[in-house]
Amino acid sequence: MAKTFGANKLQILTKIVIPANRSTFFNSLKVNIGLSLVGVISGEFLVSKAGLGYLIVYGGQVFQLDLVMASVIILAVVAAIMYQIVVILEKIVVKGHMR
Repeated sequence: MAKTFGANKLQILTKIVIPANRSTFFNSLKVNIGLSLVGVISGEFLVSKAGLGYLIVYGGQVFQLDLVMASVIILAVVAAIMYQIVVILEKIVVKGHMR
């Protein structure tokens, strides 16, 4: 319909496509925060000599459950903080769009 009224591709993108997909974008971002951390930790399991993934593997090998649990708790806190940042960003974008 916008094309019928003479809108160009940039106007269609900025006025129709992006606002219509805003909620999908933020919901996907919330889900992918956890998945990105899983990917990083999996990589550290395999080839790293430092990092939380390495600490989890090392703690499991030397039977130091406190090291493993501390690493898992740190991961959970980081994921929760990143999730809340996305929630705040979403509120800002939605509030800014409503004006």
